[in-house]
Amino acid sequence: MIAKRSLTSPLRDVLVSRVRAVFNDPAKGETPVVRSNHALFQPDSVIWRVHSDVTTMMIGGVTALLVQMLHPAALAGVWDHSQFREDMSGRLRRTARFIAVSTFAEREHADGAIARVRAIHKQVQGVMEGGQPYRADDPWLLAWVHVCETLGFLDACIAYAEPYMTVSDQDQYVREAGLIAKRLGAHPVPQTRAEAELLITRFLPELRVSTRTRTVTELLFTQRPASLSALPAHHLIMTAAVDLMPAWAKALHHLHVAPGLRPLVRASARSVAKTLRWAFQDARRPLTDT
Repeated sequence: MIAKRSLTSPLRDVLVSRVRAVFNDPAKGETPVVRSNHALFQPDSVIWRVHSDVTTMMIGGVTALLVQMLHPAALAGVWDHSQFREDMSGRLRRTARFIAVSTFAEREHADGAIARVRAIHKQVQGVMEGGQPYRADDPWLLAWVHVCETLGFLDACIAYAEPYMTVSDQDQYVREAGLIAKRLGAHPVPQTRAEAELLITRFLPELRVSTRTRTVTELLFTQRPASLSALPAHHLIMTAAVDLMPAWAKALHHLHVAPGLRPLVRASARSVAKTLRWAFQDARRPLTDT
């Protein structure tokens, strides 16, 4: 018996295929990450819930990147050892894929991805603009990168998917995300949202903006999606990411969203998030035992 498809199925298929094309490079043989009951985290974990929302992960990821680059060591690593000038989209895609694999994939695949990132970090070192040495495997620097991502993803989820997420679930997400950070070598690793926010304040004296910061920011905002039809959604995600940034980060970057525009940006982002949750509803359903 052939299963019936609803009239909306073709639209759903188009949306899913276009989004997956953003995160998977066919030239490298990449396919969507397969979810497993034998991942590092259980399917009913908070981290699965947060990382399953496509729109909030894109918004939160850009927010995290904008905040991360305010640290001169984090920026130097990208500047000296990344092909961001030629392939900013590829860099973002690789980060997104690592998050997906370490969250959803079979444990052995997650373990392999974490080991590969640790190996890459050991090779990344250099000298910052001010003359101080840096290493990508520095536990303190890894803690900065981690806490920016954690709060970026969490705040985006609360803003555009789960506005009533409990403090308990927020803390649980921080603990779960921290398990990967510890394995990457980060220290200290916060265990609650309050600890994450406190850790951010400890980094504030180290943050600054330079010509390099402005160059990377400009490249991030001037990149274009592969399809012109995706340009409005792309612009919306970038604007929502700026809106989500902490006030101090906006001030350092000299970025802001006009007050009169914020309600439209937030309403539009919620609408896009809701639409993509509908499109990906099959992928978000609980797994059956295998």
